[in-house]
Amino acid sequence: MQQVTSAEAQNRFGQLLDMAQREPVAVTRHGRTAGYVIGPADMQILMAALERRTQAQQALEDYARLFEAERAADAPQITDEEIAQEIKAVRAERRALQKRQRA
Repeated sequence: MQQVTSAEAQNRFGQLLDMAQREPVAVTRHGRTAGYVIGPADMQILMAALERRTQAQQALEDYARLFEAERAADAPQITDEEIAQEIKAVRAERRALQKRQRA
């Protein structure tokens, strides 16, 4: 990848555009990359990749929503009171087991 300073980019803008047709060009300011100039072919490749990524992300989100909906439909509906009763039962079983182990 070629690199030019921002001053060079301003002074030789036509040459910068020509260079960008062949490969991306990094434009630096104060020694740090400030931006890139790319040609139309590279831009088309980037936009196609972005579109594929967007479609893949949407497909994943659609699948996750479908999975959650199916999981929610299959899950039994349990009330808070039923959960509390189950916890009490498990705790009672543990206490009984501990007592038997001590004896």
